[in-house]
Amino acid sequence: MKIWAVIFVLASSCLISEVKAAESINPTSVLAKKTTIFSQSTNGKQIAVSKAEFGLKKVDPSGKANFIPTNRVLLQEGNTYGWRIELKDYQSEVSWREVLRLPKPPETWGTDDGENFSISKDGTTAVTKRIQSVTDGVIENFWTIAPGDPLGKYKIEVYIDNRLVGSFEFELVAALENRR
Repeated sequence: MKIWAVIFVLASSCLISEVKAAESINPTSVLAKKTTIFSQSTNGKQIAVSKAEFGLKKVDPSGKANFIPTNRVLLQEGNTYGWRIELKDYQSEVSWREVLRLPKPPETWGTDDGENFSISKDGTTAVTKRIQSVTDGVIENFWTIAPGDPLGKYKIEVYIDNRLVGSFEFELVAALENRR
């Protein structure tokens, strides 16, 4: 009996310390939010996240891409939405995984280059895995709205080395809803 009591006390203290740690690094920002999350990369260097944000990518006539933070995306073919995560003092490659959840299945799923991409059996969740070079301390991924994408609430979670580093909830809205 004493052994079980010791195991219970040790397990409880580990769980409580994990809960406290998770509370202090809550990365669930929709818009720009400073946060610090540490993860160990495959090359052994520690990765710290200093900013995680969700928004639209707009390209101006000169070809320059601009990022506009938002949590409402107009359901218009060609609009591009996604996330950017700023890594503190990190300029190497990083392996990340993105989980995209839709309110219902779209008419089609697809990626540009056949990357490591899978879809759930019910068609509402896509998982993308990528190794990406960090450019100016930033990693990012964007999706382009296609015909048949559903209206409603979406969620994207981003993981580095199986550690949640960004969670974004947003909504695809019809043109009239967006003008409120």
